[in-house]
Amino acid sequence: MVIDAVQQADLSALLARSVAADGHQALPEPQRMALGRSDLGANGTRALLAYDGGEVTGCAVLSPAPDGSITLHVIIDPAHRTGDDHIASKLMRRALKEVAPSETVRLWAMRATQTDDDLLLRHGFIPDRDLLQMRVSIPLPPAVLAGTRPVTTRSFRLGQDDAPWLDINNRAFAGHPEQGGWTLAQLHDRLAAEWVDLDGFLMADAPDGSGLIGSCWTKVVRSARPVLGEIYVISVDPDRRGQGWGRALTVAGLEWMAARGVTLSMLYTDASNTAAMALYLSLGFVVDHVDRSYLRAPG
Repeated sequence: MVIDAVQQADLSALLARSVAADGHQALPEPQRMALGRSDLGANGTRALLAYDGGEVTGCAVLSPAPDGSITLHVIIDPAHRTGDDHIASKLMRRALKEVAPSETVRLWAMRATQTDDDLLLRHGFIPDRDLLQMRVSIPLPPAVLAGTRPVTTRSFRLGQDDAPWLDINNRAFAGHPEQGGWTLAQLHDRLAAEWVDLDGFLMADAPDGSGLIGSCWTKVVRSARPVLGEIYVISVDPDRRGQGWGRALTVAGLEWMAARGVTLSMLYTDASNTAAMALYLSLGFVVDHVDRSYLRAPG
């Protein structure tokens, strides 16, 4: 479904109200970027809006995932979250009619609760994956930084670092449902986002000239209160794992943001990634909330 200009304006207003009420984005960045384009639908993204008396009450967003499954997000207007799940159920039923019986559907709930588990179970979804948002105050205290190996970083060079970064990212995240398998077009799409600051896309070269060690791509959300920093993507060449570069690059990203006045930073990691969890906990990160995906098998 390609929405018209009026519906797109209604959707933008709905997303803005959700952010204001919840303190976090209702959709991940790829879906937000797709919905903001004039050619919505060109990449397979579909939006279904619910109305009541001419007022938008919610939206379901369907988008293709790299593994061939369909990703579903449902957003309900804050003014219509009454405890009655009628709107959410109606939107889910409409959205699932758009999906072929042979397709797997993964629905994401931001800041998931037991209520979400119960509602989605009634619609044939079971919990599948927990994505943790972790936060830490910065700058980090000296005691936490002790033992971190030094690393020299530089800014990402557009047109020169594209291919080396993609190579390391795709090997580091091989099989990952969102971060793995990026194309050059996807990288350039993300680099075109209004928040991107290439000075904060930190690259680390091997001192012996043997290539790229890894990178730490930072993001600063100036509209958040307080301003919120993010370790957007961090990747280390798999051939260099176990050498302390992941910790060094994480610290480098946090220090870069702290030097620009950011006092709170966050990142996302899978709950099943025990190695990453151990690293982030050792730096003082704590879990802020859980975003959960739910699986609905074909048929």
